[in-house]
Amino acid sequence: MTANIRVTVWNEFRHERQSQEVAKIYPEGIHGTIARALGNDGLTVRTATLDEPEHGLTDEVLNNTDVLIWWGHMAHAEVRDEIVDKVHKRVLDGMGLIVLHSGHFSKIFKRLLGTDCDLKWRESNDKERLWVVTPGHPITEGIGEYIELEHEEMYGEPFGIPTPDELVFVSWFTGGEIFRSGCCYTRGQGKIFYFRPGHETIPTYHNPEIQQVIRNAVHWAAPTATRKLIRGNTQPVNK
Repeated sequence: MTANIRVTVWNEFRHERQSQEVAKIYPEGIHGTIARALGNDGLTVRTATLDEPEHGLTDEVLNNTDVLIWWGHMAHAEVRDEIVDKVHKRVLDGMGLIVLHSGHFSKIFKRLLGTDCDLKWRESNDKERLWVVTPGHPITEGIGEYIELEHEEMYGEPFGIPTPDELVFVSWFTGGEIFRSGCCYTRGQGKIFYFRPGHETIPTYHNPEIQQVIRNAVHWAAPTATRKLIRGNTQPVNK
């Protein structure tokens, strides 16, 4: 796996400050828990949150981020459009983006995918079984046939997304629903991975297999060395 990948973990950091239940599960914030897990993999990791200046995503931070991880839920509308513009450009230029759980409704994810990204949902602590449907994919390295989560929020189809370039996980819930839970896309030169589990009142991000998937996704989404694209008015190749 590639070393020296620079990761920024972005989180609203609202639930953890407003709910004792969530704070008890994630005393460092969801971003802190994910960052600590990734730091054990030798990655260079920083965090950013909604209420920091420029949402923590300054030009300096974005220009020094290879992979951005995004968790949002209750404050999608508060993310400033000019910050979304900057993140969007960085993804098209090659920065990887990993969107977690309710980040499906984030401005950046909807803009990159061009759809409403809506779905069914239910908070009832269903059991979730995430089946690996693309064995051998780098994101599934170290994972068996499935990951089982005893309790999770249910997301169900239809999921208003474009057909994924690659579908890595499909979830089944005890309520009978299924869901496309691990979706890969390419936009411009950037790779995008959507990963479904991670409701804030459940300790999903403490699960070693979930952490493994996120680590794998970081390595998969990291930009590769490519030549700068030539665009705009150009001279003919043949004289």
